[in-house]
Amino acid sequence: MLSEGSNKEKRALAWKPRFVKHLVVMKSPRLFVVVCLLTTAAAARGGDPDAVFAREIKTGADTFEFKYHLKVPPLTNSARLWIPAAHSDLFQAVEATPVSFPGLNAVAERDYGNRILFTELKPDEGGKTIEASYQVTRKEKTPYPTADDPTPYLKPDRLVPLNETFATLARSATAGKTTIMEKARALYDHTRTRMKYDKSGTGWGHGDAQFACDARTGNCTDFHAYFIALARSIGIPARFAIGFTIPADKDEGLIAGYHCWAEFMADGRWVPVDISEASKNPELADYYFGHHPANRFEFTQGRDLRFEPAPAESPVNFLIYPLLEVNGSIVKTENEFSFRRLN
Repeated sequence: MLSEGSNKEKRALAWKPRFVKHLVVMKSPRLFVVVCLLTTAAAARGGDPDAVFAREIKTGADTFEFKYHLKVPPLTNSARLWIPAAHSDLFQAVEATPVSFPGLNAVAERDYGNRILFTELKPDEGGKTIEASYQVTRKEKTPYPTADDPTPYLKPDRLVPLNETFATLARSATAGKTTIMEKARALYDHTRTRMKYDKSGTGWGHGDAQFACDARTGNCTDFHAYFIALARSIGIPARFAIGFTIPADKDEGLIAGYHCWAEFMADGRWVPVDISEASKNPELADYYFGHHPANRFEFTQGRDLRFEPAPAESPVNFLIYPLLEVNGSIVKTENEFSFRRLN
């Protein structure tokens, strides 16, 4: 496992601006113009790496209150509702206030240890609200030892297949690399530079590796589905998790939506990566290979989730928003997520 000292040294090296300036003088009859060409990608985008780090990242630990609020739409028939419930693990201590709602019970998810709340709704319960409140202390995640069996994390998911397309791309991206860490870094860099974070059009947001491969665009689910497909295709176990980013640059407010990330297994450790954030903030590419910052809140892991009672469309692709089923079809709920930092 990386020592605290080695992490600090790597961060210090990574976030000091390393700009090389070249002076180009353009002469005019009345004016000399001096242009500084800044050769790093961050400078080209007008960003200061230290400022970007401070804006995006909480190191060490972060403590906050998180509220998960939903409103059930009007109902004309009975309905079924599943809600993901966060829980404690090695990197987050979670204290949940019991949710007060008639008939809401915990159900077991079969493969990943996720916790899910379930209830059956009557038509007259349309318009009601449910709120889950959590107090969380989250630690920055670095590579950590594991005794997990790697076999499940080498198998395909419905939208993360194993095929020759991914194997060929992965072999090409990792040519000349010998260690798992070197290969994983090559796949990480391949993914973040080949893909563009873009939520326009349709098809994105399902964690569809083939869509990501073809379109080369998408959101965090698509970035990490593509990476996981590549990794598994050359024998590197990898897995998916989803939750929320807690803003680092303010202490309270609303959170627009979910965020997801991935881990791969190397040398008996799980190694965290966040490739979509590295794509959006290339100044942080070194950090996001091997770290998840403290300002994260994880709700569920895995794809193709199976639990009982099961929705009509099962297994569930991934679970972060409420799943409301009416007459066998999924209906949207009105959701609001908010936080208040307690540090």
